[in-house]
Amino acid sequence: MSLWRIVLKSLRQHALSTGITSVSIALACGLLMSVWAVKEQAQNTFTQIDAGFDAVLGARSSKLQLVLNAVFHLEASPANISWDDFRAIRTNGAVELAVPIAMGDNYRGYRIVGTTPEMFTQSEYAPGRHYAVEQGGRLFEPGYKEAVIGSFAARKLGLRYGSKFFPYHGLNFDPRIQHTNDEYVVVGVLEPSNTPADRVIWIPLAGVQNMGGHAAETATDVSAVLVKLRSPLAGRTLEMLYNRQGNRLTFAWPIGATMAELLNKIGWFDRVLALVAALVAIVAAGSVLASIYNSMNERRRQIAILRALGACRATVAATVVLEAIAIAILGVLIGFAFYIAILGVAASIIRAQTGVVLEPFAWNPVFLWAPAGLIALSALAGLVPAFKAYWTDVAENLAPVS
Repeated sequence: MSLWRIVLKSLRQHALSTGITSVSIALACGLLMSVWAVKEQAQNTFTQIDAGFDAVLGARSSKLQLVLNAVFHLEASPANISWDDFRAIRTNGAVELAVPIAMGDNYRGYRIVGTTPEMFTQSEYAPGRHYAVEQGGRLFEPGYKEAVIGSFAARKLGLRYGSKFFPYHGLNFDPRIQHTNDEYVVVGVLEPSNTPADRVIWIPLAGVQNMGGHAAETATDVSAVLVKLRSPLAGRTLEMLYNRQGNRLTFAWPIGATMAELLNKIGWFDRVLALVAALVAIVAAGSVLASIYNSMNERRRQIAILRALGACRATVAATVVLEAIAIAILGVLIGFAFYIAILGVAASIIRAQTGVVLEPFAWNPVFLWAPAGLIALSALAGLVPAFKAYWTDVAENLAPVS
């Protein structure tokens, strides 16, 4: 306890340098934890989201583009496919459910996607969980100018049951090209699903196909088909049929593996961020060393007095190392506040752009090894000034100051 009292007294005497050094430790800890948590949560979430389907059938293009467009509602559709193509896969004996989607319009930047009610009534966006409309609403009826709004889009756009709106042409919002003759009424708002569907405005399939300003030949075309298979073996059969034997369409299967491929391609970015965080941690540990080492000159008399009162060299050195550890502990505690702030901002951006929700308070082993690593690194940095304290000459530093 006497050692800790000495340490606390020293921290108070050097409050400014202690505070600055602790903040640098906190920033390093918060950055390291947030980078690691975002990387792992994003990888797990993006590879698990599939809207309740196993594959996507679309025009000839990359599998990744199809999945991003049809499941995550990002990117643009490579091209449309015919209604005959949809019917062919819908009636295929290996397919349990096939749901067509059509897109090409937006309302103030939020995508309008045409589909059929089976999207909500027969699919599960997660095991055992169906899309559901909030109390007081209902699903749209095919053929009517009705819309069901995802929870996130409804909140951001201020739309609710009974609201009316006019879509805008294209995937990007341009106020000059509004469909002034196509007014839709909101008949329901989906309960939050924490999936990309929360950012979408859903309307009947024919609503997109027949909306004013679209080419006449697209009246029966669809952008893609979401496919649920009867068995995993069926996926290989259909992949062979469409991707290898055919040359018009692409069968993106499985969805999770396609997203994993994307994450592997951009994995270098995660490694760069982790490297930056590690360098910040090293710099923070260096600041601990510099802070304590630079104050050793003014501590020499105090150290000599401690030695004269009976403290051994090891005890004096231990107080210096403990001070470094105390600064690190204070820093990592503050670091959790930095982590919450950084991940909160990152999560809000990711949700706004993709609909994917990250959980800042979800447990991650980084909460243990990152603080422990920084504390150990700081203790190691404290050994240098501790070594100087160990060899402080007692007689020389007890001499009267002239």
